[in-house]
Amino acid sequence: MSLSFPTMAAIRFGYGLRPGVAPPQTKDDLIGQVTLVANGVPGFPVGGIEARHTAILDLQDRLKQIRQADGDDLTRRQQRRLLQRRAQVLFQMDANARLMQAVLSPDGFNERLATFWTNHFSTSAAKSLPMRLIVPLYEAEAIRPYMGAKFATLLRSATEHPSMLIYLDQAQSLGPDSKGGMQRNKGLNENLGRELLELHTLGAGSGYTQADVRSAAMVLTGLTVDQQAMETAFRPQISEPGAHEVLGVSYGGAKRTRKDYLAMLDDLAVNPKTAAHISRKLAVHFISDQPPQEMIEAMSEAWKKTDGDLTAVYRAMLDHPAAWRDEGAKARQPFDFIVTGLRALNSGSGAGDVAAFMQAYQQDDADNDEMMAMPKKDAAPAADGQAMMQAPPSPEDEARIKRRKAFQMARALGQGALRRMGQPTWLPPSPAGFEESFSAWITASQLSERLSWARRASAQFAGDVDPRDFLKATLADAARDETIRVVSQAPNRVSGLTLVLASPEFNRR
Repeated sequence: MSLSFPTMAAIRFGYGLRPGVAPPQTKDDLIGQVTLVANGVPGFPVGGIEARHTAILDLQDRLKQIRQADGDDLTRRQQRRLLQRRAQVLFQMDANARLMQAVLSPDGFNERLATFWTNHFSTSAAKSLPMRLIVPLYEAEAIRPYMGAKFATLLRSATEHPSMLIYLDQAQSLGPDSKGGMQRNKGLNENLGRELLELHTLGAGSGYTQADVRSAAMVLTGLTVDQQAMETAFRPQISEPGAHEVLGVSYGGAKRTRKDYLAMLDDLAVNPKTAAHISRKLAVHFISDQPPQEMIEAMSEAWKKTDGDLTAVYRAMLDHPAAWRDEGAKARQPFDFIVTGLRALNSGSGAGDVAAFMQAYQQDDADNDEMMAMPKKDAAPAADGQAMMQAPPSPEDEARIKRRKAFQMARALGQGALRRMGQPTWLPPSPAGFEESFSAWITASQLSERLSWARRASAQFAGDVDPRDFLKATLADAARDETIRVVSQAPNRVSGLTLVLASPEFNRR
């Protein structure tokens, strides 16, 4: 290992170094994050899990009322636009809270795992209006609590969540020969069955057939969403009757039950091909785009010995020598880059100056947008085409303009930047999630966006920080001699900080 353990642990397995916060000192520190925070409560969904369930039901009720109302189309469209606006505001607040969760958490390894698993079991808030409220809930209640459990538990939790069932159209899948399917003249949807085998467990090219995909989809029939309660439900009347063979194992019978698909999920979770597929994905995410085969085999062996205990698999990865060499092999993805940058700049007392700014100007998001969309109270229409003399802005106007600019800056440095860089929060391009490879994220356009972000962030948060101290606090012994030299010769404070954030070692891990 060429870097010190704390530096390597913070950069490769976490979201980098934050001034004033001690990095992990041992492998046990890293593993301890997973076990200690399993019952922790993330900063999202805003308002908490119970309140979010209530908000989802309220949204469902309002949408139903609009559909059933006798008003004209224009009125209904206006009412729906208002609901869309409220859902979008809540979604943006959740996305900001997700970003700040990673910035503020001292448990970087646990946060990186949350990002990995949410991407592995991808769902998208773009699927429908209710999904704007459901997807943040999905990460909070279906992914994070089970990242240190056995994979079978995590697989069940993700597969059964309404977010997954809606995203992959499982809620519309009916057994073709079931009572419900024949009555409604609707049939099978294979999306969940296909992604279950291709993405979530065995992996593409692992040997399963189209017949296995169809049979898996048959076994999953009956698993659906209660649209009134927005909860997972199992309905035998839409389950395809009979036994269905997946990878040579038969599931189901004359009377179908929930146990059928749970048995299939459990078998897939301990399948050696699943162990190899997901061990490789973990190694690719944390170590290298081309991780050594012996590392994957060590992780797969730990999977086999423990029936897929994920903490044991993480330990096997950390225990392998390849985990602690060849630093800089991976590109920081946009979320990783921005979180690491905000952490590095987040000096100050309490939660830090960056956190205070980002949180202060995301909480009033709705008020700002609605306020700016409204005409000014004292605005007067132009008369006879002549421009009216403009009165000087009042103190209230000046405060409003100042707050608006701060809000725009917070958005530009957070969710706006993530969208420009191609990794908007909870909006993956497909069920396969966001790209992982170095070539996908280190491009000319990416580097241009990152340099622009580094300039704006440095200008906003530079304060009285000396760039040489900033370099030492955020890169430690990872800083190259060339970076140390150019930063020490920077013409001013903002340029110095920008050079640190734009350096090759800050964009890799």
